Amino acid sequence: MRAEAEKKTPKKQGGGGGASGAAGGGGGEGFIPASLAEEARRRYINYALSVITSRALPDVRDGLKPVQRRILYGMWNDLNLSFDTKYQKCAQVVGAIMGRYHPHGDASIYDALVRMAQDFSLRYPLVDGHGNFGSLDGDSAAAYRYTECRLDKLATEMLGELERKTVDFRPTYDGTRNEPIVIPARVPQLLMNGTTGIAVGMATNIPPHHLGELVDALVALIENPALLTKDLLKFVKGPDFPTGGQILNDKKELREIYEAGQGSIRIRGEWDTEELKRGGQQIIVTSIPYTVNKSTLVAKIGDLVRERKLPLIVDVRDESTKDVRIVLELKKDANAELVMAYLYKHTPLQTTFGVNLTCLVPSEDNPEVGTPKRLDLKSILQYFLDFRFGVVTRRFQHELGELQKRVHLLEGFEKAYDALDEIIRIIRQSEGKQDAAQKLMARFKLDELQVDAILEMKLYKLARLEILVVQKELKEKRAEIKRIEGILRDKKKVWSTVKDELGEIKGLYNDKRRTKIGGAGSEEVEFSADAFIADEDAHVVLTRDGWVKRVREVKDPSSTRLREGDAVMTVLAGSLKANLVLFSNFGTAYVTRFNDIPASTGYGDPVQKLFKFDDGERVVAAWSLDPRLSAPEKLVGVTKQGMGMRFLLEPHLEVSTRAGRRYAKTGEGDEIIGVHEAAEKDLLAVLTKKTHALVCKVAEVNELAGPGKGVTVIKVDDDDQVVEFLVTAPNQKDARIDFETQKGRKLQLAPAKYGVTGRGGKGHEMSKRDAVADVSRNVVFIPLPEKKD
Repeated sequence: MRAEAEKKTPKKQGGGGGASGAAGGGGGEGFIPASLAEEARRRYINYALSVITSRALPDVRDGLKPVQRRILYGMWNDLNLSFDTKYQKCAQVVGAIMGRYHPHGDASIYDALVRMAQDFSLRYPLVDGHGNFGSLDGDSAAAYRYTECRLDKLATEMLGELERKTVDFRPTYDGTRNEPIVIPARVPQLLMNGTTGIAVGMATNIPPHHLGELVDALVALIENPALLTKDLLKFVKGPDFPTGGQILNDKKELREIYEAGQGSIRIRGEWDTEELKRGGQQIIVTSIPYTVNKSTLVAKIGDLVRERKLPLIVDVRDESTKDVRIVLELKKDANAELVMAYLYKHTPLQTTFGVNLTCLVPSEDNPEVGTPKRLDLKSILQYFLDFRFGVVTRRFQHELGELQKRVHLLEGFEKAYDALDEIIRIIRQSEGKQDAAQKLMARFKLDELQVDAILEMKLYKLARLEILVVQKELKEKRAEIKRIEGILRDKKKVWSTVKDELGEIKGLYNDKRRTKIGGAGSEEVEFSADAFIADEDAHVVLTRDGWVKRVREVKDPSSTRLREGDAVMTVLAGSLKANLVLFSNFGTAYVTRFNDIPASTGYGDPVQKLFKFDDGERVVAAWSLDPRLSAPEKLVGVTKQGMGMRFLLEPHLEVSTRAGRRYAKTGEGDEIIGVHEAAEKDLLAVLTKKTHALVCKVAEVNELAGPGKGVTVIKVDDDDQVVEFLVTAPNQKDARIDFETQKGRKLQLAPAKYGVTGRGGKGHEMSKRDAVADVSRNVVFIPLPEKKD
């Protein structure tokens, strides 16, 4: 850029970067001012295009990314590492590829090389690795100075036609060599092994497939180009992952995925049971989903067992060798289907594979630069067939040219044998090779190639029988030329050749499908969380500062372990299988199981750890929903600003998400101070900070059909707020709010003795020019009913 600027802009004499340089943008002399935004945009687009077309996405024709293509080509062309040669150090391969073809660092090259050698990553490995190339447990491959490699036999099927000018070449990054734009792959590598890549603004995630099924689909498409994706799915049943497993999607879902070029495939590991000699049985996991780390899976199952979330499992062992064998030893009389249903839901033993059939499609204007497109199944197969048609055509054209060259030479030999004595005389009388060549071309009407071949011919070929050999070869070569010319004139014959070669590939490399297709049967046991929860009673302790824990029993709430300055607010009793509901000051109800509250002998956990609380949100009330306890039908809540709302408990009986369910709405700066059980004939007593008290009938508070702000129970001044409220039956004389004022007065608000008025007033001031200093609150603890003998 600087050199270009210097040509256009004459250098000024004298003072260097003075005022004129500053006015021009601060670049000094020899630079052209440019917009930072425009330059950033241009360079980012260039970077994005480079990543998309030259690194992250595979080509639809040979199914390879540039780094993979360069590794295979370098091993074939430069290092001669065929499947029947000796292994060579991977360090030598990586160095050769990086120095000659792919200057992007040794790590990226070696990672790609390792992946092409892993039989758990590629359905059909292209590199034959010798040494430690990683494992299903997530172990990394050894350093490239310790490992060795060579091409797998299948890879030679992709590279064998390179010498026949079947594909175009381009200069390498430094211009010292040429490399193929694509390799003439005889196998549908893109779908056969799949690929994963993340570009800029797009990505690809293509699952591997069974080679035999792909060949059948390709042959069917050659015979009937009008076939649609849905027709091709009669041959391609679905992905075939190298680690096996079972695909749960039905045929309709798979069809939608292959027609759209994207979707999610649900895959799970397979299992079987073994009977133990001492009685009982154990589960044997025989396959795991694709890309799942086996050691992580085993550790996850072990954690569930240690946390007593899987009490039906006694022991977990990984006895895998080359094949997967994860042993889950069960308790006697345990239901294996039930255990697996839990594992499928809570571990990576069942996962999803996000399909994204995006790849580079050659453009008509510039075949060297592909265009990223998301394709359906038929389009991918058709692109491959069109590519193979072109490769086979060019191969025949190359063979025809070579045959024609040979025939041309043989015709020269034939002329030479017809006048052998005269040719020998001319050569003997000539003054050298050049003179002899000129005389022979003039006498027998031969060209330079023919004459040169005659002059280089060895003496033993002048024997009488050699003319018969020449004539026989000439006859064979002319027949072969005629055959190839006939093929090139008829597209059907070229397609027939493509089809026959695909059949040969299937015959050589076809194997059994590893991944089963089809969803779970109707007899499969559905997951039930209750089946894995012990039938025991427990207590949940909730503190005023928002700490919660589960304990076996509570004899005295005041003796439980608490943080300094904290106090017990509520103790809930219930079965581990029962639910409990927590009401927050922001109008949200959170429902969970007793079993999901962490057990602890210490302080417990912050309640925010279990749910998605907003800033300042806290629990103001809680209820056990154990069926042995009579849960209230209706509840009433009161806010600081004197609003009241009645609502049903019924919508809050089932387990909620971490975000909870709304039961009320609060105004700006307002919050709910508590929630109490409320019957239709009950009284509601409200106390404010300034000792204003009001008692009204609960029935006057409207019942909400959905989350709302409610109605005014008591009017409070801007500098006042509700501090406590009470709901009680009209005849319950011992129900009261005990509080102490700032002047030291100890007062009681007893609804049975206090005058009942309508809601919405300012209430009666219980202590003139005074304020509430402290309110006595009892721990809410409703124990479970005692079991009857």
